[in-house]
Amino acid sequence: MQRVVSVVAHLGFRLQALPPALCRPLSCAQDVLRRTPLYDFHLAHGGKMVAFAGWSLPVQYRDSHTDSHLHTRQHCSLFDVSHMLQTKIFGSDRVKLMESLVVGDIAELRPNQGTLSLFTNEAGGILDDLIVTNTSEGHLYVVSNAGCWEKDLALMQDKVRELQNQGRDVGLEVLDNALLALQGPTAAQVLQASVADDLKKLPFMTSAVMEVFGVSGCRVTRCGYTGEDGVEISVPAAGAVHLATALLKNPEVRLAGLAARDSLRLEAGLCLYGNDIDEHTTPVEGSLSWTLGKRRRAAMDFPGAKVIVPQLKGKVQRRRVGLMCEGAPMRAHSPILNMEGTKIGAVTSGCPSPSLKKNVAMGYVPCEYSRPGTMLLVELPSGPCF
Repeated sequence: MQRVVSVVAHLGFRLQALPPALCRPLSCAQDVLRRTPLYDFHLAHGGKMVAFAGWSLPVQYRDSHTDSHLHTRQHCSLFDVSHMLQTKIFGSDRVKLMESLVVGDIAELRPNQGTLSLFTNEAGGILDDLIVTNTSEGHLYVVSNAGCWEKDLALMQDKVRELQNQGRDVGLEVLDNALLALQGPTAAQVLQASVADDLKKLPFMTSAVMEVFGVSGCRVTRCGYTGEDGVEISVPAAGAVHLATALLKNPEVRLAGLAARDSLRLEAGLCLYGNDIDEHTTPVEGSLSWTLGKRRRAAMDFPGAKVIVPQLKGKVQRRRVGLMCEGAPMRAHSPILNMEGTKIGAVTSGCPSPSLKKNVAMGYVPCEYSRPGTMLLVELPSGPCF
């Protein structure tokens, strides 16, 4: 069965509930899964736990996935993202280390300013996406994906050893803090009642260390992965349950799990590493050229620059696009066809969008088919779609 779809100007919408490779129901082997400091808290609040990237995490709570998604869009929701890798890079050569691994201009970051960046390899492929913050405390605060934990940590540790052997002043520490994301249009209003700092002075992609609901040493960053206003709070593990409990006392706040986080992320046009970008995708192909710092482009001094920079001025063979249709939903790996029926690409993620009431997806197509409004076909399974 084929479905007519339209390329849309803004990438992303609703992601399939969870990619099978990363998420599965808990089994008798669940004891080997890592647990966040909020594991018992999730169970007490009706969290339906699944295995995700080696962790036991809630996919949803008592609310349906759609209800959680829409509540986040209209109010705010609390997500446990403590499975993310949090690291601290310190020493006078910390910027040199990070810029030897990522495409962004880390040196230009102001105190407490952060940026989304990419680890890349020499072939120009994306190893992972991450957020790097230049803290006023004299270190870089780095958050990267749990699914790439071992790979990312080894990458950074190897570079630390290499620079240390050259006599450079640099070191790395893995943080054991919990990480909570409060996301939605009322998130700042809710959090403001618990902090002395004026959150109006905390713009997007900046952070500050403050006391939250009496828990000291919390790093609050104005960011998130839902397309809404919000914050991520790196909190000492011992204070995580207290902070989450205090936030839930506000009727604006509900708990939300991995399913809603993924659908919100795709609606915002944000990639899921391993589905929408990977080691065989360059930043230009993935429509992430904006992550490349201007100075870094000119210097061509990041991994894969000899492949990536020429693509900025030339023509890449394929590009990530957003897709929209009605009827049966699009699924990952579904073939994308031109109107003559020739296969030209594939869907990387997709499902119905709770906010748009339509089916949306991401996928890769040749550049000549990437213009918004282009009509294409997607091959759907002949059986029922769930």
